[in-house]
Amino acid sequence: MSPKPADAPLFTVLRLSTAMRKELANVAEFTDQQLSHYLDEALPSDLMAAVENALRSDRPLRERLIAIAERREAGVHTLGDIWRRNRLSCPTREELGSFILDTLDDDVSDYVRFHLETIGCRICEANLADLRQQQATNEEASQTRRQRFFQTSAGLLKRHR
Repeated sequence: MSPKPADAPLFTVLRLSTAMRKELANVAEFTDQQLSHYLDEALPSDLMAAVENALRSDRPLRERLIAIAERREAGVHTLGDIWRRNRLSCPTREELGSFILDTLDDDVSDYVRFHLETIGCRICEANLADLRQQQATNEEASQTRRQRFFQTSAGLLKRHR
């Protein structure tokens, strides 16, 4: 399988199965769009690693990456670039929290799941992991606080009887 053409829509580039990603990771040629995603750190981790490995040994690839970065610095942006940099398709942190609590409408929940599992947005995955860690920490603190209240209240009730 060869990499997607540079003019392929974003969803076809990112909506790759795990097997396709592994196969693509073995290909030394990357499109300008994939290199742009690399600069944004928007590729799935296995493709990020493949690009990094290829950059170490492929001088023309490094030169292409530098040219892409220079075009960006010069202010040449596509609508897709602006969309990705501003993360317009990413769910908010509040939506991710509601996703954890399973309080989203079904269609929104399906989109968040698609965004995390199919698109593989690393930023949203990191946000979700952070929210889950906060939830676990808050759960422990809440449980400890409840237990102290109960013990204190139980002692007061015994004295009043």
